[in-house]
Amino acid sequence: MTKIKLIKKLEKGKNISPVLPDDIKNYLIDIDGTICDDIPNEQPERMIKAKLYPKALKTLNKWYNEGHIITFFTSRLEIHREVTEKWLKKNGFKYHALLMNKPRGGNYHWVDNHIVRATRYEGNFSDLVEKNVKIQVFK
Repeated sequence: MTKIKLIKKLEKGKNISPVLPDDIKNYLIDIDGTICDDIPNEQPERMIKAKLYPKALKTLNKWYNEGHIITFFTSRLEIHREVTEKWLKKNGFKYHALLMNKPRGGNYHWVDNHIVRATRYEGNFSDLVEKNVKIQVFK
């Protein structure tokens, strides 16, 4: 695992949670339907044979090699961890962590005290580009 140096921050004279340097991103990547075939938890026997999306492998390993943090965040259950880790290894993914039990159903709305950026996967992995978009914020 790549060692990432966190920056300690102060706010009003008090320590707050450390943050990553501006040039390092902390990617949370879904698995099913994003880096491979979309396989529901009700069909775990298909997980080991899921079809890889080759551009996902190339892009995510590139980001890993550039020093970014890659964490897979999946709706697969904890009982699917072993088959998921085997599949990731067999297909050559480099990553830092695997988080299981993401809520199912989509329409995610993440509330956090840190900067959060979301990118919806729509069938093609490539380098990211910046766009101006409409977002929801607190009043």
